[in-house]
Order: sequence, then structure tokens, then C-alpha cells
Amino acid sequence: MSFYHAVATFLICCFTVAGTLVGLKSIAAYRSGLEIDTNVSEKDAEEGLSEVLSGGKPVRITNKYLIDYIFTRSLEVAQSFDLPMQIHTGFGDKDLDLRLSNPLHLRNLLEDKRFLKCRIVLLHASYPFSREASYLAAVYPQVHLDFGLAIPKLSIHGMISSVKELLELAPIKKVMFSTDGYAFPETFYLGAKRAREVVFSVLRDACEDGDLSISEAVEAATDIFAKNSIQFYKINMTCNVDSKIASSHYFGKIGTTAPPPSDIAFVRILWVDNSGQCRCRVVPSQRFHDVIKKHGVGLTFACMGMTSFSDGPAIESNLTGVGEIRLIPDLSTQRRIPWTNQEEMVLADMHIKPGESWENCPRGALRRVLKVLKDEFNLEINAGFENEFYMLREREGELVPFDSKPYCSTSGFDAASPVLLEIASALQLLGFPVEQLHAESGKGQYELALQHTVCSCAADGLIFAREVIKAVARKHGLLATFVPKYALDDYGSGSHVHLSLWKNGVNVFMGASGTDRHGMSKAGEEFMAGVLHHLPAIMAFTAPLPNSYDRIQPDTWSGAYLCWGTENREAPLRTACPPGIPGGIVSNFEVRAFDGCANPYLGLAAIIAAGIDGLRKHLCLPDPIKTNPSDLAGKLQRLPKSLAESLESLQKDDIFKDLMGEKLLTAVKGVRKAEIDFYSKNEGAYKRLVHIY
Repeated sequence: MSFYHAVATFLICCFTVAGTLVGLKSIAAYRSGLEIDTNVSEKDAEEGLSEVLSGGKPVRITNKYLIDYIFTRSLEVAQSFDLPMQIHTGFGDKDLDLRLSNPLHLRNLLEDKRFLKCRIVLLHASYPFSREASYLAAVYPQVHLDFGLAIPKLSIHGMISSVKELLELAPIKKVMFSTDGYAFPETFYLGAKRAREVVFSVLRDACEDGDLSISEAVEAATDIFAKNSIQFYKINMTCNVDSKIASSHYFGKIGTTAPPPSDIAFVRILWVDNSGQCRCRVVPSQRFHDVIKKHGVGLTFACMGMTSFSDGPAIESNLTGVGEIRLIPDLSTQRRIPWTNQEEMVLADMHIKPGESWENCPRGALRRVLKVLKDEFNLEINAGFENEFYMLREREGELVPFDSKPYCSTSGFDAASPVLLEIASALQLLGFPVEQLHAESGKGQYELALQHTVCSCAADGLIFAREVIKAVARKHGLLATFVPKYALDDYGSGSHVHLSLWKNGVNVFMGASGTDRHGMSKAGEEFMAGVLHHLPAIMAFTAPLPNSYDRIQPDTWSGAYLCWGTENREAPLRTACPPGIPGGIVSNFEVRAFDGCANPYLGLAAIIAAGIDGLRKHLCLPDPIKTNPSDLAGKLQRLPKSLAESLESLQKDDIFKDLMGEKLLTAVKGVRKAEIDFYSKNEGAYKRLVHIY
């Protein structure tokens, strides 16, 4: 039989049974991907079939030409008989190339005028591309969504997150659920049970946040679980739900806030100001649950203009006691405080009015640059912080080091073990696991490295880590400090950050092989080149105090010259090759000019803004430095030797104003100028910083 006759037979069979079908389904995503060529020729498809048949048994069709051809002809059948086409997207078969199952690849098909009326449903919530699927459903009238298999395959958090992402943009009328159970009856039951729990959780949150009324939530649940599918698949049945019964049964407690845990007395609402200090407002637990968690608490503009030496706003910050914002708790960060047991803490966003972020909000600034990185380059960034700190004790009215052990000393670790164990346990309870810790080179100095995670979460984790370390040390009669150079004759403390770029769950900072330039991808090099190019200005965010520059000196492993190197700890930017990474390939890069007095949201935002500039301009890295940069001091540019020099670099660099916001930059510069002026006139004043940072 010729290929032409085979296709004709296939189409005749389709037309014969079309009247008895509810829809068609494609698994092209799991074979050749979703970038369907709807104009593939019959000749190419025939050659594809020949290739498949000559491959021996068992037959597995993976030829893209053949699959695209069959898919296109099937769409013609579906449109002719007004049948929907189900398309598997996202995760599925174990041998798929996940990158090719991103539904955004369907864009050309969705805009093909021949198939504009063909109803399409994307299966499995397109996980992990749920946001992309939501976007397609919002933009293209013919696209609908089904989150079967994502439930119950994912974790509870993953299921809730995926459904929330689907509903961010997609109209509720276009979202459906099917168990997609298989093999065992239990999969159908478990899928249905979990789906009800997850959708209830999502809709309950929407009601509590004021996005939906209770009646709207009941209608949404009815649509998702029944009406949408009935209408989409044109099933001859009706769906009757008594909304009053459903409202009282499922949503009866919404609107009367659930009482807080009886043993929680206070909730601390945290924010970090432009000087890097973590501050808090404290409210009784009941008031937090009744009022604050939704409406926030008031805060004067002046709070973001305060300095390390004064609780009054810096004059040139343009922030005064006139004007008020709302601190809106980010409930995803709410945690019970491990060292008090009767308090909780939560990080807050700053809103100028309901739903509108204040331009001076550090967390908002980080979100803005992350959005640009995602929107322009489809990239996300992971971060992991190393925290260096000193532990001091009081002796005869003086603060002295906890001990005098050398670097990585076992006896030094023994002495601090009870404190460090409690710190690590507290961070584990808060959801920020410790990767490793050790005694550092300074007297009484230690380092604690946190697990890398998504950028915004890493910044949250750093704030919680600082709070934990200081509080647990205080509990043991010690004072922990992150001051960059607490003693001018001892080693400095940094807060080095490791960064990597990710796309669709894959580290794309890494090169594909050891032959890639510098062992990193083109995007990785451009991003890092942007950071290197703007590093002098970035330091106004990551090294925010005059004392910061006492740390950044040659031959101190802090990076004093404008350069980079592979595993070169004297360079301010270092690419790293952790165990398990093939030779010649780097997985991340480290920014060493970052210390524990920096606001991590602003520091990361500045780094990402610089990286975005590198990507936009396709910047290239110079050759890496393979020796101590001090040996090349005459050839290398010195990084800023003072806060005044880094501030001067920031004044000349416009990308931060464009990406982070002009008002925020004005406030930051005003605070930095005040710090420079004060500490230049009060040389010994840096010593009191140990009580602040």
C-alpha cells in the first residue's frame, strides 16, 4: 500500500467513527515535541514512515515529520466534526525531552488560520509549565486547560501551586479536571479526592484574600469539576449544585477568621531597610489574624531612610515622616520562632495602597528585576548564601572572641557545637536547611552555608538565618555579629552568594560540554559579564558601609581587583565546579563582594539588573585570572577602596535607575551619603556596629 493510500485509509477510518467520539488525543509532546509544523509535506512524512518501519521492532514512532503530519491531519478531522483535541503537555513519559513539551511551542499552530476554531485542551496542567499554559488559555480563545495527573502526582504544595498558577491568567470557565487515572482503580479515587482538597484550598485562599466571594468560589468549583467539561465535550447531561448547601458545608468558616494557635502570643512583622537592618513591628496574635494579615500595619516613609547610626531619615533620601505605607505580611513566610515558642514572625511587603507595591520596597525591587529576567529571557535565578560571622563574649566589660581556634579547627567546632547545632536545627524548622558549617580563620569566627534555592526565597532565608544566629547566640550568652570588619586586625566577614541561571528546571548557566567557552553557556557568560562590568556600582548595594571596605583588601580572599577566575578565591567573581560536575564545566558563580550588612533583596536586585544588561548587550568576559590578582596589580583595575568610590560608580551607572526605580535609588544614595559623612567624622563609631548587625 502506498503512503497516499495509507493516509486515505486513516482519514476514512477517522471520518467513519468521528460521530461516536468525544475527542481526539495526541502524545506528540512525548515523542518529537510540541513545535508542530502544520505545513510538513507528504513527501517528508512518507520518508519519516519509511525510517520508522526500517528501524525494526518494537516500532516506536519518533520521527517528527511523520508525527507532525499525522497531528495536522487529525486536527483537520477534529475541526471538521467539531471535536476537541487533547494535547499532552509537560511531564509524562520517563524518556521525554521535557523542554519540548512546553506548550509555548504550540504558538505557531494556535495562530494557524486553518485551525482557529479547533478546540484544544492542554493536559496535566502542563506542569512544570503551568504559568505558560495559563497564559495561552488567556490569550487564545480555543485553548482550555485540564490539570489531571498533576493531581495527585505532585506534593500537596506542588498541587496547590500548580492550580494557583493555572488560575493566575486563565479564565475559570476554561479550566477542567480529569483524574487521568490508569492501571489501578485507586488512581481514579485518589485523583478525585486530592483534586477536591486542592481546589478547596485554592478557592478558600481566594476568598480570604478578597479575590472571590463565597458564592463565586462555589460557582468556580462547580465549573471546574463539572460544568466546564460538560460544555466543552458537549456531554448530554446537566449539573445541579445547591449553592447554599455547598457554601455552608465547605466555606462556612471563611469570613470569620480562624483563631490563631492558642499558644502564640505575638507576631513579628519584619522588613529590611536601606541600611540593611532588619526591623519589626510586633502585634498580638489575635489582632494579626483578625486584621493585620489582610490589611497590614502602617509605617512611615522615613523608615526606609534610616541609617546605621540614627533612627532619623537621611536628609538626601527624600524620605521623611510625611507619608505612610502599609506593611503587608507575606503569609508564605510566616514561621513560628524556634527560640521563643510563643511568637511567630513573617516578612512583609510594602504597599503604597492596596495591591500596589511601593517603589521603595526592597522585596518589590527584587521581584521587578526577576520579572524582567523572566519576561525577556525566560530565565530564573537560584542563589545560595554563605554567612560568615563572629561570636563574642563579654569579659571585664569588653567584647572578646568566643575562642582563638584556627581555620576549620575541630576543637574550635567542639567549643561552638552546642550553639551551632541549635542554629542549624532552628533553620531546619524554618525550612532553610544548612548545607555546611565550619570554624573560619578569625578568632571566634564561623561560616554557615545555606542550601541554594530560588532567588527570592534565598533572600528570605538569609534574613531568617541572621535572626536565628543572633538570637541563639544571645540565648547562650554570646553576641553574634555580621559586621564586615569588626576588628581591624582580624579577618573580615562576608556573605558570599552563589548564583546560577535556570530555564524550565534546568541549570543553563552550565556549558553543555567542557569545550564551551569558560565552561559556561553563552547566556551564563553574558550574565556574568554584566555583573563584572557593573561590579563597582553593585558594591554600593552589597558592601553598604564604610566598614565594608576595610574587609575588601588584597590578599584577604575578599576580591579587591576587578576580575574573575575559576576557583580563584582572590577574585571578586569566582566560577565554581562542585563535585559531580564534569571536568571543565562550571555550575555557578560566586560574588564575594557581598557582606552581612547588605539588604539581600537590594543586593540581589542590583546583581540581576547588571546581568540583564549583560544579556541585552551580549557582553563577553575577559580571560580569567589564574593567579593572585595582587601579582597583576599594575594591570588590573582596583575595585572601590571606599563606599564613596562605589557610590560615585553608582552615580554614573544608569541601568540600576532604569531597572530598580529612580526613587529607590535616590533613597539608597541618600542613606549611603549619610553613612560616609558620619563615619568620616567619627572614626571609632564602627565599633558599635556589632550591636546592630
